[in-house]
Amino acid sequence: MGHEVSKGLDVRSPRGPRCIALVGPFQSGKTTLLEAILARTGAIPKPGTVEAGTTFGDSSPEARSHRMSVGLTAATTTFMGDTYTFIDCPGSVEFIHDMRTALPAVDAAVVVCEADQRKLPQLQIIMRELEDLGIPRFLFLNKIDKADQRVRETLATLQPASRVPLVLRQIPIWTDNIIAGFVDLALERAFVYREHMPSEVVALEGSDLDREKEARFTMLEKLADHDDRLMEQLLEDIPPPRDAVFDDLAKELRDGQICPVLLGSATRENGVLRLMKALRHECPGVAETAKRLGAAATGKDAIAYVMKTAHLQHGGKLSLSRVLAGHMEEGATVQSSDGRSGRVSGMSAASAASDTKRTSADAGDVIALGKLDQIKTGDTISSGKTAPASLIEIASLSPVLAIALAAVDRKDDVKLGQALTRLYEEDPSLTVIHDPLTHEMVVWGQGEMHLRVALERLRDRFGVNVKQHPPGVGYQETIRKPITQRGRHKKQSGGHGQFGDVVLEIKPLPRSTGFTFTEKVVGGAVPRNYIGAVEEGVKDALLRGPLGFPVIDIAVTLTDGSYHSVDSSDLAFRTAARTGMSEALPQCQPVLLEPIYVVEIVCPTDATAKINAILSGRRGQILSFDTRENWSGWDAVRAMMPEAEIGDLIVELRSATAGAGGFTRRFDHMAEVTGRAADQIIAAHRSAAA
Repeated sequence: MGHEVSKGLDVRSPRGPRCIALVGPFQSGKTTLLEAILARTGAIPKPGTVEAGTTFGDSSPEARSHRMSVGLTAATTTFMGDTYTFIDCPGSVEFIHDMRTALPAVDAAVVVCEADQRKLPQLQIIMRELEDLGIPRFLFLNKIDKADQRVRETLATLQPASRVPLVLRQIPIWTDNIIAGFVDLALERAFVYREHMPSEVVALEGSDLDREKEARFTMLEKLADHDDRLMEQLLEDIPPPRDAVFDDLAKELRDGQICPVLLGSATRENGVLRLMKALRHECPGVAETAKRLGAAATGKDAIAYVMKTAHLQHGGKLSLSRVLAGHMEEGATVQSSDGRSGRVSGMSAASAASDTKRTSADAGDVIALGKLDQIKTGDTISSGKTAPASLIEIASLSPVLAIALAAVDRKDDVKLGQALTRLYEEDPSLTVIHDPLTHEMVVWGQGEMHLRVALERLRDRFGVNVKQHPPGVGYQETIRKPITQRGRHKKQSGGHGQFGDVVLEIKPLPRSTGFTFTEKVVGGAVPRNYIGAVEEGVKDALLRGPLGFPVIDIAVTLTDGSYHSVDSSDLAFRTAARTGMSEALPQCQPVLLEPIYVVEIVCPTDATAKINAILSGRRGQILSFDTRENWSGWDAVRAMMPEAEIGDLIVELRSATAGAGGFTRRFDHMAEVTGRAADQIIAAHRSAAA
C-alpha cells in the first residue's frame, strides 16, 4: 500500500510489521511501559515489575542487580492484526550508545517522560537525537496518576526540550484533585481509567465538555499551521471532518512538524490502548523508513540494518537486525557494505513468546541472525550478490572515564583480551587501548556505571576476574641545561672484549619538538656502521630519565669517540651511549612535565556556575564560555586542565547536571610541574615502581 497521507487514504489501515523505540530519561518508566504493552496485547500473561526483577525487559543479571536498563531489549507483539516490535532503550546517558545505534531503523519513537523539570536536559538530549534523525515521535506523559500540576503547565515546562510544538492529544479528567481519566481530543470522547483493564467510555458533559472544546481548538490551531484548508475551516467556524483531523495528525507527525502528547500511567496500564491505537493509526511503516534511509529495494534481495550485537554466554553471536526491504531466508549468505560476509545460521524473532524460531523474514521484521561473525553493529547488510551502500553512519562517542585493568591470574591474559574484544563488539562506546607511556591496558567508557557493568560482564559472562586501578598519567620529563658527556664501555673477559667510546653533546629543545639525533664525527673516530647503535643507546636511556619518566624535547649530537678494531661492536657502542646519557641527564637540571588538555564541557545553563567552580578546583584555566550552538538553555565551557585532574571529572560533572553534562578533551601541550607538587608526583611514582 502507499504511505503518503492524502485525501481518501485510510491512515488506519495495516502497513505490515512496525518497529517502535521506547526512549526517555533515566527512570521515566520505559521498561514498565513495555511490560504494560506486552500484557495488554496478550504477549505475556501479566506485567512484571522492575523492583521484583520480573520484567521481560532488563533481563540481564546486571540490569536486575542495578534495577536499570544497561542495554536495549527487543520484544514483538501483535495488536489488532498488526505486528509491532518495541525496542526498549536505556535512559541513562552512560548507555545511550545502544539507543543511538538502534534509532535510525525504527519507524517511530515513543518518548516516555514525566512532569519533572530536573530531567528536562536529559529529555532534550533524546529529543535532539530523534529530531536530527528525522524520526516521528510521540511523547507519552507517564505517571499521570501522580501529577501535582495541570497538564498545560507540564507541557510548558517540557516544550523547551522540543524544537517542534508539543501537541496535546488528550486532556485529563479530574475528580477530587485526582486524574480519573482523559478526553481524547481527536476522537472527542471521554474515558475513565480502570486499573489493569481497558478504560471505560463515559459521557462528555459539563465542565469537561467546555475544557475539551477549548483544548481541541488549541490542537487544531497547531495542526492548521501546516494545513491551509484546516485554517480556513477554523476561521469560518466550520467543524473539520474527524478523518481529516486524523490525516493531519498522521502527516504532521511523519513530517516532523509536531510531537503529539498522550497521557497515561504504565504501572496501572492506563493509557496503553490509546497509545497503541495512535501508533496503529498514525505511525509510518517500514517503506517510509527505508525511504528515509535511502534503502532502495532491489527485487527480493534483503536489505537489513544491524541494530545490536550480542555474544551468548554459552557461545555464539546474535545480530539483532531490522529488515528494511526484500526477503531473507535462514541460511542466506549476507555481506556488509565494506565486503565482509557471513552465512545466517539460525533466525529468531525478538518475541516475548517461547517459540521464536523462524525460517524467513520480510520487510519490517526485526530478527536475530545467528553466527554472523564478521558482521558488526551499525552494518548495512544485503542478501544480494553485490555489497549494499552503507545507509547509516553512527558517530562514536567521546570517552569520559577510564580504568586500568589486568587479569588477576596472569594465565587469563589471552582470555581477557578475547573477552574485551567481544565486549567492544557488543558496545562500541567502550574503548580499549594499551598505553605506551604507562604500559597499562586502559578501558575507557561513558561513566562509572558503564565501566562497572563492563567489569561485571567480564566476570560473570566471560569468566575473567580482573584487578583495576586508576590509569597512570602520562608524565614525562625534559632538561633545562646543556652538557657534553663521554660515555665509555670497556669489558675484558678472555677472548674478544667489549669496547665503545662516545662523546655526546646534549641540549634542551623547545617544548613539543620531540627528540633529534645527529652526528658530527670527523676522522672516523666512530665508524659509520656503529652510529645507528649509538642512537639506539641514546633512545634506551630516554625511556626512563632521572625522575623516572620518559625524556622528551632533547637534542643529542655524537661529536667524537673511539673504537677498537677487534673489541668494538654494536652492543658495545649502544651500551656506551646509554651509559653516557644516564650519567649526563641528572646533571642537566631535569624537570617534570605533565600533559595539559583543552576540555570542552556542555551543560545546562543553570549548572554553568557549578561547572566553573569545579574547573577552578581542579586547576582548570577557563578559556571561554558561551551558549551552546543550536541548543536552547545550554552552555559550552572551554578550559585548559591537567590530565591528572580530568580522571574522575565526569562523576562530579554529572552530579552537578542531573546526569546530563558531558565533555570532550584534546591534548594541547606539556607543561612544567615544579616545587612540592612535582616532589609528590615523583615520590608516588617511585613508590609504585618499588
